[in-house]
Amino acid sequence: GGAHYGHQPSAPYGGAPGAYGAQGHGGQYGHGQGVAPGAPYGGYGAQPHGGHYGHHAPAGNFKLSNIPHGVNPEAHQWFQTVDTDRSGFINLKELKQALVNSNWSAFNDETCLMMINMFDKTRSGRIDMFGFSALWDFMQRWRALFQQYDRDRSGCISSMELHQALAQMGYNLSPQFSETLVQRFAVRGVRPGIQLDRFIQVCTQLQTMTQVFRERDTSMTGNVRLSYEDFLSGTVTRLM
Repeated sequence: GGAHYGHQPSAPYGGAPGAYGAQGHGGQYGHGQGVAPGAPYGGYGAQPHGGHYGHHAPAGNFKLSNIPHGVNPEAHQWFQTVDTDRSGFINLKELKQALVNSNWSAFNDETCLMMINMFDKTRSGRIDMFGFSALWDFMQRWRALFQQYDRDRSGCISSMELHQALAQMGYNLSPQFSETLVQRFAVRGVRPGIQLDRFIQVCTQLQTMTQVFRERDTSMTGNVRLSYEDFLSGTVTRLM
């Protein structure tokens, strides 16, 4: 039973903070409250060669001995390629150049910035090797979830597919709500639905807002008395 926003208190996405969260895979770099899964560098291709659901391939070789402890080897290889100015950090421009959807379109700025903010422990607007490794794991889990519901392999999640995904995450929301989200974030000229970048953005922000609501819904009724400014303060704090 319980509130409308998450029928299972321990559900991986609509439920308790921490489940499938960036904290579990990224340590101090994961600022999200139990944010959910995804894919590195576009579509479904976790391998450098990618294919139709691929991503920009990393160049060059790397030595395992040079990988810092706790850093994903694949993430290390990608970091060396994406860090084009060899600064030791990945900024918004560099991350945006690395992330592509299944039709090879670049990830939108809002999603890239959201992820940098999530894994930027210094609040400098960029992420180091460890933050990038945590982001890599975060993206891998998102990719897996996206692939699970993009059953026709169109590279887009339809409103019906989104509704099914949100239901699995523990959200008791109407099909009309999913349709509204898809209409809001669909890209013109692309097949109906939302691509991987917007899927990550929508679900992560939905979880953030749900957590704000949950903290105030102490009786788990699905209803709270909340001022407009209180709501904005809670969501802005978690999204920044």
